[in-house]
Amino acid sequence: MTADHIIEILNTHHVVETEEALQADSDLFALGLDSLALMQLLLQIERSLGLSVPVAEIRREHFQTPASIAAWLGHLG
Repeated sequence: MTADHIIEILNTHHVVETEEALQADSDLFALGLDSLALMQLLLQIERSLGLSVPVAEIRREHFQTPASIAAWLGHLG
């Protein structure tokens, strides 16, 4: 999964609201990503990829930016 795919999920499911276009290096927490939105995003990622992410693998730093999410997912599978 690429950063662009993550951005598509963020936009489609309105996980964060911003006037500016999201970029691969956009700080999602600065844009309002909270624990509930993070779980919503994770659910959509799991559905898109057909996988289940182990709870032990969920760390805040993995969700800082669309690029960090994509990199983390690349290491998972």
